Amino acid sequence: MRCPFCQYEDTQVVDTRTNPEANTIRRRRRCPKCDRRFTTYERVDLKMPRLVKKDGSRTDFDREKLTSSMRLALRKRPVATEAVDAAVDRIEEKLRSLGEREVPTSRVGDLVMRELARLDKIAYIRFASVYRSFETPEDFHEALQEVAKGKKRRR
Repeated sequence: MRCPFCQYEDTQVVDTRTNPEANTIRRRRRCPKCDRRFTTYERVDLKMPRLVKKDGSRTDFDREKLTSSMRLALRKRPVATEAVDAAVDRIEEKLRSLGEREVPTSRVGDLVMRELARLDKIAYIRFASVYRSFETPEDFHEALQEVAKGKKRRR
C-alpha cells in the first residue's frame, strides 16, 4: 500500500478490525518513511446489477452517487456517518441478493426511501419531495401523514 502523504511504497499495518455486517476490513497503517498514519478499508468487490433508468438507458451502480444523494437529504440532520454507510451497505446487499442482472432505478429509490425513513423523518420528506416530484402542498401533506402513521407509500 502506497503512503498517500509521501508516496512511499511500503507501509505497515498497525491495527486490523473487521466489520462482519458490512463485509469490510478496516486497517490502520503507518508509513515508516514519514511516520504518518492513515486508514484503509477493504471491501469485497461483487458485481452489482446494472440500473435501468426511466428512459430505458442503462448505467452502472455507483455507491458514491447513492451515498451523496442520501447525505444531501440528511444535510444538517443529526445522523452519524456510520449510520449512513450502514444504510448504503444494506441497500447494496439487497440489490445483490435480488440476483438480477438489471434493476430499475425506481427500486433503488424505494430502498433509499425505506432506509431514510429509518434514519430520519425529515430526510425522508426531503428525498421524497424530489423522488416523487412533489408539485403541490398536498403532496407534502400526504408524505407527512405517511411519516406520522409510520408507513411508506409504494410508487
